[in-house]
Amino acid sequence: MDALPANDHDFRLHVREWLAANFPPELRFPTRRLDFRQAMAWHRTLAAKGWVAPGWPREYGGMGLSAYQQVMFSEELDRAGVVVIPNFGITMLGPLLLRFGTAEQKARYLPKILSGEHLWCQGYSEPGAGSDLASLRTSAEPDGDDWVINGQKIWTTMAQQANRIFLLVRTDKSVKKQNGISFLLVPMDSPGITVRPIDNIGGYSEFAEVFFDNVRVPRTAMVGEVNQGWTMAKALLGAERILLGSPKLAKFPLQRLEALARTFGLLDEPVFRARFVRLAMEVEDMVALYVRLLEVLRRGAVLGEEVSVLKLAVTELFQQVTDLMLEAAGEYGGTDAVLPLADGSSLKPVNPYYLSRPATIYGGSSEVQRNILAKALLKLPG
Repeated sequence: MDALPANDHDFRLHVREWLAANFPPELRFPTRRLDFRQAMAWHRTLAAKGWVAPGWPREYGGMGLSAYQQVMFSEELDRAGVVVIPNFGITMLGPLLLRFGTAEQKARYLPKILSGEHLWCQGYSEPGAGSDLASLRTSAEPDGDDWVINGQKIWTTMAQQANRIFLLVRTDKSVKKQNGISFLLVPMDSPGITVRPIDNIGGYSEFAEVFFDNVRVPRTAMVGEVNQGWTMAKALLGAERILLGSPKLAKFPLQRLEALARTFGLLDEPVFRARFVRLAMEVEDMVALYVRLLEVLRRGAVLGEEVSVLKLAVTELFQQVTDLMLEAAGEYGGTDAVLPLADGSSLKPVNPYYLSRPATIYGGSSEVQRNILAKALLKLPG
């Protein structure tokens, strides 16, 4: 990868100019997020540039960006209209392997994550084990040189397109539930895996159920030690909550709301403008917190319970922004109408609204986040 400008202003302009020259115009501001297949050509373009993994160290193929530069990079992607389902290999598994994986696992998996050869989905939630993740029941039993997996995962994002899954499994039922969990890496074409897509209210499938029926993987597929997966799960939950609490989640639809408001002349109305500015200021508060938490991860430290503040606040802001978007769209808000905007793009207001509804549930519901903050930070009684 070419050297990047050290000055933040020059760095932002460099990214902006490159995106303007290289991001396909036909993919700008799609009416819904691009899935893995739709975004693969763009992923390869980023990979060729060395810009797939902003937060990874440069020695492993990442950009090695500071926390603030990662925010700037994300903002420039938003400005260019890059709306893509998160790549969990980049955002979650890669950082976990960098911290807990063996040298062999890093050498085997990290380059293929960067190239896009491996597309990963996350096998965490189960029926009856969502926010209370430690209650998971999917099991892995040792058999010779293999682990044999049985069970079910649910709400698995893009499992129908991924070719790999990282999952938490129960490897000891006799101990405290947090102490009997391990972390496995599994090819999705393994015999015994069945994937059933789940249609959402918008009429498309981003989630799926995944069933495991005597699925075999070698012992080397385990990351870390047997029964030590909860330590990694907590680290990954912190990474997931900072991903799901990224201010981008609210900031990007706020940008689209502004474009809609300019098209309809709403920014000249004092009441609307006051509501818009309040949301914009709250989003910027979350940007400041996000930068601080990213810096914790960059130092190799573990995020504390304060990450729940970010996930809680940003997902609720996301909903407030899309609520106002539907209001701003007027009679088009509850329909399938795709509105042409003054900036040359288009917007289907109901899609961001649909996307925002489950945001306060997945990754640990808002109620769970409040309980974590009450117990761990405020020291309130249970």
